[in-house]
Amino acid sequence: MEFKDYYNIIGVQRTATQDEIKRAYRKLARKYHPDVSKVADAEQHFKEVGEAYEVLKDPEKRAAYDQLGMNWKAGQEFRPPPDWDANFEFRGGFANGGDSSFSDFFDSLFGRGFSGSQGAAAGPQFHTQGEDHHAKIMIDLEDAFQGATRSLTLRVPDFDAQGRLITRERILNVRIPKGVKQGQKIRLTGQGSSGLGSGMAGDLYLEVEFRLHPLYSVEGRDLTLNLPVAPWEAALGAKVKTPTPEGNIDLKIPPGSVTGCKLRLKGRGIPGRTSGDLYVNLQITLPPADTDQAKALYRRMESELGFNPRVRLGI
Repeated sequence: MEFKDYYNIIGVQRTATQDEIKRAYRKLARKYHPDVSKVADAEQHFKEVGEAYEVLKDPEKRAAYDQLGMNWKAGQEFRPPPDWDANFEFRGGFANGGDSSFSDFFDSLFGRGFSGSQGAAAGPQFHTQGEDHHAKIMIDLEDAFQGATRSLTLRVPDFDAQGRLITRERILNVRIPKGVKQGQKIRLTGQGSSGLGSGMAGDLYLEVEFRLHPLYSVEGRDLTLNLPVAPWEAALGAKVKTPTPEGNIDLKIPPGSVTGCKLRLKGRGIPGRTSGDLYVNLQITLPPADTDQAKALYRRMESELGFNPRVRLGI
């Protein structure tokens, strides 16, 4: 998938105001409109300009796009960095899918994403509830086991009086409930946009993602741990100290275990009405042959055990 430089497509600087972007878009839209343009590939140019304007006219999409940085070049192979949109606060709900008229690049950023701010009619007697806001937040896996209160800083895109893109910050103390899952939304009542008239304020929905953990991978409420074991522990069986998110335990390794053998610790995953499990993948680790004594021991094993690991291959 190719990166698209929306500023270059519109023909403006990254510091351009909204009025400058609007004027540049209107000029190009007239130039490439398929009904009047004689330019080769006018329809394709018209679609590209429309896609670029869809992003740059909206403070939230534009701020999210700018978050990717300025080091990408048009046409360069592109994949969105992990959690590139974390801690951005957006108005409106999540769309159900991408606009089929836009590119794969657009869809990779906004296909699940932001429906954008929705205006509402106003008048002396008009009352409506404020828009809901959404943000993705990163928490530690351990917070899901204990629950926690965390101070979070959200970035809120907006335009200043001159029409230049700015980002405000707001700090919230958020209670992380015990047992929260990845992808779950925490609702903060009244923390969205203000309502019109006597309408109530919208809510803020925080979508939970876990930071990469050095020990565990996560799927739903289940966890997986790769546990190194010595050859004699796997061959003879043993009890070995094994980490879990709630502390170390003594895990029984069955005799004759092999690499890839999976042991299930029921209920030691993320807590919930039905708690997840912790799966332990055994990884047999060989001692290094880095001393004369170790080398001699390996040669003795070679001589006395007569072990052929490729016997099943007929070799």
